[in-house]
Amino acid sequence: MLNAELTPARLAAIVQVDIKTVQRWLTEDRVPYPVTRARIARATGELETSLWPALLLEQDDDPGCNAVHRIWPSLNAVHPDVWYALFSRVRRQLDIIDYSGRFLFEILDVVDVLRAKSAEGISIRLLLADSASIALEQRARELSAPWLADESAGVLRLLSRAELPMAVRSHQLGLAASSFRFDDTMIVNLHAYGAWPSQSPTERVLCGAGPLFSFYADAFERAWVMAV
Repeated sequence: MLNAELTPARLAAIVQVDIKTVQRWLTEDRVPYPVTRARIARATGELETSLWPALLLEQDDDPGCNAVHRIWPSLNAVHPDVWYALFSRVRRQLDIIDYSGRFLFEILDVVDVLRAKSAEGISIRLLLADSASIALEQRARELSAPWLADESAGVLRLLSRAELPMAVRSHQLGLAASSFRFDDTMIVNLHAYGAWPSQSPTERVLCGAGPLFSFYADAFERAWVMAV
């Protein structure tokens, strides 16, 4: 609205609703009906998913608890608004296992987000690569990326200095996948020899009680127990 120089009253007149309805959208985080969303998007010159990132997480159909809800061709193809929505909507449990998670720092103010989520009482566990591990050294060689160890060490130092009330451990594993759990939704970035994670297929798995979700969740728990 600010970018489009619209007041609540002006927007209400354009999309033909009461001004109190507009105020509820702004103060109560409500999502308008599809027809109204389209009018607002035209009036503001914005995409609907930019105005309401939660739309990116909606299910068109119920895929069941034993299915991948969506596959992106690469991690880079996951729109930043998906990550914004996932972090904003998590309410109970946030678990991440990756080599460094550095890409998230390019999308979000990660430290501020994690601090806010910790203050909400959310359980947060981060599991990142030990910069001195043999597995990370091998991964660096296969990708011709000698700076991977410094990247992982830098992220761990940053999190340590931030003194956030959450659990951070380092692993010495060669990962077949990185996973990012937000309550009952999980983003899984698959790894393959010689392929950058940013260019590798990425899945969205739903339903915390489903077998596929449990497969990845159990893998995280095994890695967590082994980590320091």
